[in-house]
Amino acid sequence: MSTNLKKLTGGVIDESSFLKSVQLLKNDKSRSRLFGNDVRSLRDDEIRMLKEQGNVSDNWAAVLVAGDFTPAAIFSSSFYGECRLGRFDGTASGTPGSLGLPQGICRSTVINCEIGSGCSLHDAGAVSNCVVMDGAVLANNGSISASGNCSFGNGIEIAVGNETGGREVASYAELTVPVAEAVAKNRADKKLLDEYREFIARYVERSTAPSGYIGKNAVVRNTGTVEDSFIGDFVSVIGATLVRNSTVLATADEKTGIGHGAFVTDSCIQWGSEVTSMAIVDKSVLCEHSHVERHGKVTMSILGPNTGVAEGEVTSCLLGPFVGFHHQSMLIAGIWPEGKGNVAYGANIGSNHTSKSPDQEIWCGEGVFFGLGTNIKFPSDFTGAPYSIIATGVDTLPQRIGFPFSLINKPASQAPGVPPSFNEIFPGWVLANNIYSVRRNEGKYRKRNKARRSAFSFDVFRPEIVDMMIGARSALKNAGRVKEIYGEGEIPGLGKNFLTEQSRKNGIDAYDLYIEYYGLMKMLDRITAVGAKPGSPGFEGICEKPSDDREWEHARRVIAAEGYGARGVKKNLERLVAILDIVADGTFRSKQRDDERGVRIIPDYSDVNTLAGADSFIKETLRETAALKSRIESIIGGA
Repeated sequence: MSTNLKKLTGGVIDESSFLKSVQLLKNDKSRSRLFGNDVRSLRDDEIRMLKEQGNVSDNWAAVLVAGDFTPAAIFSSSFYGECRLGRFDGTASGTPGSLGLPQGICRSTVINCEIGSGCSLHDAGAVSNCVVMDGAVLANNGSISASGNCSFGNGIEIAVGNETGGREVASYAELTVPVAEAVAKNRADKKLLDEYREFIARYVERSTAPSGYIGKNAVVRNTGTVEDSFIGDFVSVIGATLVRNSTVLATADEKTGIGHGAFVTDSCIQWGSEVTSMAIVDKSVLCEHSHVERHGKVTMSILGPNTGVAEGEVTSCLLGPFVGFHHQSMLIAGIWPEGKGNVAYGANIGSNHTSKSPDQEIWCGEGVFFGLGTNIKFPSDFTGAPYSIIATGVDTLPQRIGFPFSLINKPASQAPGVPPSFNEIFPGWVLANNIYSVRRNEGKYRKRNKARRSAFSFDVFRPEIVDMMIGARSALKNAGRVKEIYGEGEIPGLGKNFLTEQSRKNGIDAYDLYIEYYGLMKMLDRITAVGAKPGSPGFEGICEKPSDDREWEHARRVIAAEGYGARGVKKNLERLVAILDIVADGTFRSKQRDDERGVRIIPDYSDVNTLAGADSFIKETLRETAALKSRIESIIGGA
């Protein structure tokens, strides 16, 4: 396996707790998979008592029990085939979600199953060919069954991007977005793809078992059908309609829930996730702490950590972390591993038909906001325009855009010589006019992140984004002859949009400011990290000395290329103080403009909304700005 794929998949096959649990199901060397050889036949008095309590069996000799077994808590149940039973003492179950049901088996049918100690099976329906771990609760269900060859939804080919195929990613229970991205976006790397196929073949072989699994302290209650599935330890399946051929994982403090009419088929649901309120998940992977709810439909897709889908439809997509999708909308054939974006109500991101076949796709780009009622035609590539906004009601043509932090909007008037289907683009508009949203989301994602197994960078202004800003600014500066209106021919990266001369200048100014902000903030962090003191060679030469810090080296190159170093460290720190005030004021003003408009339109707006002056994020920004300025002043004071 190549170094990159090894790094991405880690030692998952050897270390996976899921695969280790599946291995238990394959144990055929002992009399019991749960109790080893520490089982015995029922005594005559125990069989007599079981019969007196309304229990039946086609062969009591095939029912083996743990050494401390007692029949006292087993009533009106049927046992068929090879069964293994632990101890049930009739006391109330301590498993969360058990409703205090007593341990035992009541009015249930058990067929070729092993039931661990402390379990509660009450009106559990037909439980067939499953291993039920200690403390599990099965109540008021239709059927829980497994065939003799379960792969639990692993190895499913998920056609992300083009629905007709070409970017398939085979699923496995611990799949991550970086692995999926590598496989989906490197189709020319045949060696990588061959190695992934080999990896999946080994994983599926390890994850295939002859029976189903209901984990320790798991709850399956008021559910119609569970079939060929691995219901992990601490998982709750309550009120679900169907769980079929799926893996569902959880831990004691990362509960996973499937319920309230949900359908989950041919899928892998990771730790801390939720599928509820009549949602549908089919042939998909939900990465840790993601959720699908309120009739949301996710088909043939991979959802990154902390991503949520409600009411809308997601088909053939690879979504990264923190994608918000909370209204009736559609996203089809989207490649969005960077995530951190939003799909608003009525957004139609799904024009992937050429009238021949659904063979087109969109690459969405980090932090992109698709506004209310947008219609996005395929193919489209917004990866070069991170943190851009497609405004309400905008229809976009197939295109590639290369300007970060832009606004794409319907033109206020028809520009001469511009096709009427073109929109107007405002490069850097988000930086100049809506920095509140960028900075608020940056903090929000950091605070709300629940993922433990995935690492993300929460910093918006980081090397790859800054490099895009530098490239976009260069394109704007190199536009050639000054014109009132520019198109893709004069400025590459504009896509099927036009740009005014004023917006070109504004974009340059916005990129200038935040490129400088990035470089000088990194310089301040470096001074603090190395403890450089004013007057020392290490302080005055802070921007000239190479280091092994990748991000600082990038910032150091930016400082040199932009000419900031010529000002000297003290002047740069003084300039940073001024920039911090500009950024803080911009954050305040971007919120205040909304307030001013709201007050003009809604009579009691200020009574029901938090105004900018009282906004918690604004207050936090002002406190952080004051602290940074104080830190800078203390450094400058020693110079």
